[in-house]
Amino acid sequence: MTQPMDETPLLSVRGLTKHFVGRNGRTVHAVEDVSFDIRRGTTVGLVGESGSGKTTAGRSILRLVEPSGGQAIFDGTDIFALNPREMKDWRKRLQIVFQDPYSSLNPRMRIDAIIGEALDARGYPRGAKRRERIAELLTLVGLPPEYSRRFPHEFSGGQRQRIGIARALAVEPDFIVADEPVSALDVSVQAQVLNLLGDLQQKLGLTMLFIAHDLSVVEYLCDEVVVMYLGRVMERGPSRQVYAQPRHPYTKALLATAPVPDPTRKRTHVPLQGDIPSPINPPSGCVFRTRCPVAIDACAQTIPPVDHIGGNHHVACIRHGEL
Repeated sequence: MTQPMDETPLLSVRGLTKHFVGRNGRTVHAVEDVSFDIRRGTTVGLVGESGSGKTTAGRSILRLVEPSGGQAIFDGTDIFALNPREMKDWRKRLQIVFQDPYSSLNPRMRIDAIIGEALDARGYPRGAKRRERIAELLTLVGLPPEYSRRFPHEFSGGQRQRIGIARALAVEPDFIVADEPVSALDVSVQAQVLNLLGDLQQKLGLTMLFIAHDLSVVEYLCDEVVVMYLGRVMERGPSRQVYAQPRHPYTKALLATAPVPDPTRKRTHVPLQGDIPSPINPPSGCVFRTRCPVAIDACAQTIPPVDHIGGNHHVACIRHGEL
């Protein structure tokens, strides 16, 4: 886990909302009123089950999908308010590492051309200077420079993800969304890529939003964690505090399903039961109440606010004071 370099948020997300309208006219409530800050030089983990809205939130922040509402104040500018031409200039500072290393690289292009596309955005001239920069980027992510002449099918999944990271770094960004970058990799390779991301963050002073469903991965890499369920924030705060003293029943349930490397440790929380509801017809009140082991009638009546409970720790549960 990295140490905060600056208390000033590089990114402040406020009230982020994203709805999709299907062909049948029904609305998918993918992201609802999500707010959090990411301080300069830190990594925030965005976690939750599949269908929780975390990937949509990350892509909305980058405007890879257009948000339905809210603000994303990046270095003092609301990037949601920028027109397409203005946004194009900002994209050099905002990059993404995709989940699937197999589909995110063009199979018909050599690695030097894949990274070269990103260098075009920085105005790198063709020739020796470009070749030197590509060699530097490959070395930075732990690959030999001579790999630049190969095609994606000649690499393993972990190596492809390193190439994806090199491509993201080519434009010298300030902020990276890492969208489940290790979920498609073998466990042994996951550790290598996580170590690489941690080293790069410290070396380059990057600010990152790390999206994952694996809480153990987030605990290892992230300074703070935001727990999402069915499009809403359930809990957020410093990673050590959230893991040591989770206050929301959903966070406790996720921790109960996470692998425990120490066989002598006993789980203290009840594992999650059932399936996540449809975002087309989310439950009234607290969206987690249909799976919550401590839900009461009042949970169906109102959407709980994300309350501040001390330090930088926040929780959205009307019963957090009792649990």
